[in-house]
Amino acid sequence: MASGQDLQAQGIKLFTQQRDYEKATEVFKQARDAYRAEDKPDLAAEMEVNLGLIDRALGNYDSAITLMTGARTFFASINDRSREAQVLGNLGGVYLAQNNTEQAVTLYREAADTFRDLGDDEKYGQTLLAMAEIQVKSGKLMQGLSTYEIAFDSIKDLNLKQKALKNLISVKNRLMGGGAPTADDADAAVPEVAPETTSDAPNP
Repeated sequence: MASGQDLQAQGIKLFTQQRDYEKATEVFKQARDAYRAEDKPDLAAEMEVNLGLIDRALGNYDSAITLMTGARTFFASINDRSREAQVLGNLGGVYLAQNNTEQAVTLYREAADTFRDLGDDEKYGQTLLAMAEIQVKSGKLMQGLSTYEIAFDSIKDLNLKQKALKNLISVKNRLMGGGAPTADDADAAVPEVAPETTSDAPNP
């Protein structure tokens, strides 16, 4: 019988590269069962999150929420705050896909606060990026730009698009005489990404 790790790797390939959601679902379920047999319930919970991500991609939002909420409850029960926060980010993505931006922002903010408290600057910044995108799309441009700047300051390796936006924001601040934003600016701005999975499978 294949190991949970081998099955997980196979599922990730099916999910992210081949977009074979039906087969990926089958393999992630096998990986979950294998991890349970190996007495690795935390990794089995991660497979539940991956199954939820597939449901989100297919528009099966209720199922995705159920799976991810179960995983969140498990990680909370073992006091794994980091992985619980990652699940919160994934849940935020589900609600965003449903156009429930208010609930999405609530979950993103809770995840971001946890990452900040844990000193995980990278995940904190990535979660703020999700919030900033919602803020900008909802017409809160200045708040969104402030949140973007805080996020960029927290992320170690920015891509070219992010570097360009960061430079534009810096120019805007110099022209307008604005000071550097603080975390309070992001918290005050109510309108992806938050880490998209607790395993290695990113959002398709």
